[in-house]
Amino acid sequence: MSQDIQRVLIKGGVLSPGELKQVIELAEASGQKEILFGSRQDILIPSGKEEKKPLESFPDLSLDVVSERDFQNIVCSYVSADIFKNTPWLNGVKYLYVLEEFKYIPKLKINITDPKQQLVPLFSGQLNFVASEHEDYWYLILKLPHWEEAVTYPVLIFSYDIAKISQEIEAIAPDADDVEELFDLVNANLETNNRSIEKELSVTYEPFPYYEGMNQIGDNLYWLGLYWRNNRYDLKFLRDFSDFCLNHKVGKICITPWKSFVVKGIYKEDKLELEKFLGKSGINIRHSSLELNWHLPVADEEALALKEFIVKSFDQNDISTYGMTFGISHQGENRAYFTTVMVEKNKTPNIVKNFQVRPTFNVLHSKNFDPNTDEYIVYAQDIDKIELPGLLMELSKMYFEQLGDNTEKNNRKKTQKEAPMLSEIYQCSECMTIYDSRLGDEKANIKPHTAFEDLPDDYRCSVCEGPKELFEKAVVKLASA
Repeated sequence: MSQDIQRVLIKGGVLSPGELKQVIELAEASGQKEILFGSRQDILIPSGKEEKKPLESFPDLSLDVVSERDFQNIVCSYVSADIFKNTPWLNGVKYLYVLEEFKYIPKLKINITDPKQQLVPLFSGQLNFVASEHEDYWYLILKLPHWEEAVTYPVLIFSYDIAKISQEIEAIAPDADDVEELFDLVNANLETNNRSIEKELSVTYEPFPYYEGMNQIGDNLYWLGLYWRNNRYDLKFLRDFSDFCLNHKVGKICITPWKSFVVKGIYKEDKLELEKFLGKSGINIRHSSLELNWHLPVADEEALALKEFIVKSFDQNDISTYGMTFGISHQGENRAYFTTVMVEKNKTPNIVKNFQVRPTFNVLHSKNFDPNTDEYIVYAQDIDKIELPGLLMELSKMYFEQLGDNTEKNNRKKTQKEAPMLSEIYQCSECMTIYDSRLGDEKANIKPHTAFEDLPDDYRCSVCEGPKELFEKAVVKLASA
């Protein structure tokens, strides 16, 4: 956006109807009639020429309001919990507990996601926490600004350590040249409940879901997805909608990275009343699926017009793009892509800046059409706008031709320099005897791969017979294979 904006940080994209009303009041005080959603699940309020009230006039505001670039909102896949495929142990309550632990405003981009869902990108942050198969433990994929490649943190991180480890990494990251040094610094400063990584993170590609309209959850509940083509959400409608949620015991409103929002927990007996309310408000809840899978720069009218041009061509040719996602960006922007296909607008050459020059575009697609690979392939360069629909339709056909063929899972690369293999051990403080879960304890009939926490309470040291309480945890580096 060219104009100044206020960013309202919505931790994890989750806010209550009451908090949404606070945002509405703040926007009205800036002389606005609309708000916009950001790609990191935040809310954007353009600053008016003459603000009616300064920010200090809202002492009860429970949300953080910052300048455009200073701080980052935490991205989270809470929005998909209970409505899309999920890791069995990870539910909405768990996300809220993890988010509640953040008592500071991050400057690094943090993503907290479930690898089973597709609505929220996994790796568009700088600290990407991805749920593992082990309850309450997460992989951490680091993409720090001064590191050349993404790298996997050498241990799994406990749910309730995510916030303090994030804050510590933000503080010490400039002093760490690689993940090994970073890990040593974190562990020197923090007491954490880590777990050894038994296998690399792998993500199986699934098509992007349709997420709009009224949809059923179980027998008695519904969820609603709402989307505006232009990403300009009318304040009067939002106020009335917030009141509806408050009056019908809907506790949470969730913003998506696709500049839309989802409301869960609508009771069956309230469904008809909500549908009537939406209809009377003139709200369309069944856009074409061609509309929903686009990511555009905020308040970029040119990008919106380009999208409309392409979507119209798709519609006229009766093309399906189900499961694919598209994005529009300006070449050279330092942003992480997270769509299947990207359309980049090339910069206008300086030498002809004062003359009318038709814009040209590049078309890229993610490797295997899976945006979680973080690898993009150039499909066409320096092409005219009129050529874009045809090229994108070619790509959609390529996508469906290969769909299901690539059974290979997306394993995360560690680094150019292999990250250290680590193992947790427990050492008797009396005689220094080590208990290694990989080996177990043959004398005590403890089988290999028995975690220390699973040992019986009456377990004793095999050498000095000291009690279990005398053992202290340590992390050791394993020799390379």
